[in-house]
Amino acid sequence: MSALKLCVLSSEILPYAKTGGLADVAGALVQNLRLLGHDVYAFMPLYSAVRAAHPELQPVLGVQRVPLSIGDVQYRFSLQSASFPGTDIAMYFIDCPAVYDRPAYYTNDPDEHRRFLLFTRATLESCRRLALAPHIFHCNDWHTAMLPLYLKTLYASDPLLSRARSVLTIHNIGYQGVMPAAAAADLGLDHPESWLDADDWALGLINPLKTGIVFADAVTTVSPTYAREIREGPLGMGMQAALRARKEPVIGILNGVDYKDWDPRHDPHLKAHFAPQDLRGKRANKESLIAATRLDTPAARPLIGMVTRLAEQKGIDLLFDTLPAMLQERDFGLLVLGSGEPRYVDFFAGLAQRFAGRVAFRSGYDETLAHLIEAGSDIFLMPSRYEPCGLNQMYSLRYGTIPIVRNTGGLADSVQHFDPSTSTGTGCVFNDYDAPAVRWAIGTTLDWYAVPESWQRLMQNAMAQDFSWTRQIVKYDSLYRALV
Repeated sequence: MSALKLCVLSSEILPYAKTGGLADVAGALVQNLRLLGHDVYAFMPLYSAVRAAHPELQPVLGVQRVPLSIGDVQYRFSLQSASFPGTDIAMYFIDCPAVYDRPAYYTNDPDEHRRFLLFTRATLESCRRLALAPHIFHCNDWHTAMLPLYLKTLYASDPLLSRARSVLTIHNIGYQGVMPAAAAADLGLDHPESWLDADDWALGLINPLKTGIVFADAVTTVSPTYAREIREGPLGMGMQAALRARKEPVIGILNGVDYKDWDPRHDPHLKAHFAPQDLRGKRANKESLIAATRLDTPAARPLIGMVTRLAEQKGIDLLFDTLPAMLQERDFGLLVLGSGEPRYVDFFAGLAQRFAGRVAFRSGYDETLAHLIEAGSDIFLMPSRYEPCGLNQMYSLRYGTIPIVRNTGGLADSVQHFDPSTSTGTGCVFNDYDAPAVRWAIGTTLDWYAVPESWQRLMQNAMAQDFSWTRQIVKYDSLYRALV
């Protein structure tokens, strides 16, 4: 089949910028689409931290200091480029210091909406100047969600862009980029109210994500269960009606895992590698993990790991009563790596003080430690209130680290509850979002751990799972071809 020209826009793309799973998925998406033979062009903002870390970027001739007005402010943007590491993928960066030279990728500044309207518009203008006519613009989250509307308005008669189709992927519907209706002039549209949601407009709001849902040629999200949850229930965060009104329903495509980086057989962050047939390396990694975090616990004691954003979405509230009581009643260790809301940081820091030697907490993010937690822990805890996809539960499976997850979103699509009587299943799945359910799940999993023969079978079941991108990327390929 013939190659397609694909333009992927994301506010963050690994390895250049990352605050969460969006970056991992965007980076994997562009690489795996290229492996299918497509011509892939990736765009993201040139944040100051990215500029400092990547001196190899080169200016693109013909796309330098281009004037672009967002409302009554005229900016000038330039295009910088590089080859995506290890590939021939064209990686483009929208360079506009006036909006991107800031300490953080995302801000609470009054012009936050302009930063991403400029990114979206500048990408379209760059395609015009590069004579690039994509078959598909693949937008990710609210930051680029206005592009489908722009294709149908400002660029509807453009000879290069008028035939392009748009795909919007929702990674987390809780983030919508809502701006005041007073910002309507920044959109650059004649009579913007005629294109925007009337109910929002009446409330004095503009919702970029809802606009993308309405105008995109296809809308996807990152797991089949999450696609159903956001369409039918409260997890739609106010987008349910817009999603149900679409002629074509939202499509759930489970994210894949990059096993080049996340596989205990060759993970470069590990001192000892291992596989389902030879698990000795897992014990060695557990000993390294205990030493690195100064835990005072025998390697035979079950160790529960967490690598997480410390946010309400992640179910941390459920642990306030659960973990202190269970640490008093049951014999296990706990290791947490994460950053986020101060009340959750304080909770885990206090737990580490109260149960010194059995509990360790590391605030922030450490890539090597994250890999070592996946490899060296016995159990991985993800009690999320909701989880669009989640990656750590899939990493855990590959490392034989048994996930405890709630029955929601991508967690439900990737973990099957273990049945010791039949030796089928890959983890522990609980349903209710409450502390007794978490308590039951942790206790049940610790009981499984106490039966070595059954536990080894469970580990082997988990490690046999395949969530590789090669299985998932063909679903995007089919979607693009159907649109074209």
